[in-house]
Amino acid sequence: MTRPVTRLRAAVRTDCDEIVAMVRELAEYERLLHEVEMDTPRLEAELFCDRPVVEAVVAEIAGEGGAWRHAGVALFTHNFSTFVGRRGLYLEDLFVRPRYRGLGLGLALLRHLARLCQERQCGRLEWSVLDWNEPAIGFYRAIGARPMDGWTVNRLDRDGIARLAAMSSATP
Repeated sequence: MTRPVTRLRAAVRTDCDEIVAMVRELAEYERLLHEVEMDTPRLEAELFCDRPVVEAVVAEIAGEGGAWRHAGVALFTHNFSTFVGRRGLYLEDLFVRPRYRGLGLGLALLRHLARLCQERQCGRLEWSVLDWNEPAIGFYRAIGARPMDGWTVNRLDRDGIARLAAMSSATP
């Protein structure tokens, strides 16, 4: 079987509906669909404002008649390491639709981000993975990623942020 023609490119406004759909597909796979609040207008506002806080790379497959189909996406932001003294890239979401897996799109998206890191002189490329997601963990280890043993991700959601903001200095 011939491998389909693929391409990667920066997201444009007209991609937002498909990107949101893929985020929802990822959340469903991760059993977290109930947490998804993002919609197309919100994503457009964050991707295409004066100072975007998130970027997206779309992976596409050539379809019949020359039309391109959305096959995957990587959404990422910049962070900063005080230890390294450089900014880095934080991969928020990497998703390839199940019917397009095995074509090298996940690796292509990660290689694209690694090259962006080099161009932008980033010190790190980081992401989180659910501890039960063995296929993803195996893939990440195969490309040389290593888990950050000894580190625990902490999070405050909107309610937690509100409680902390309202906390008196005498509390905990």
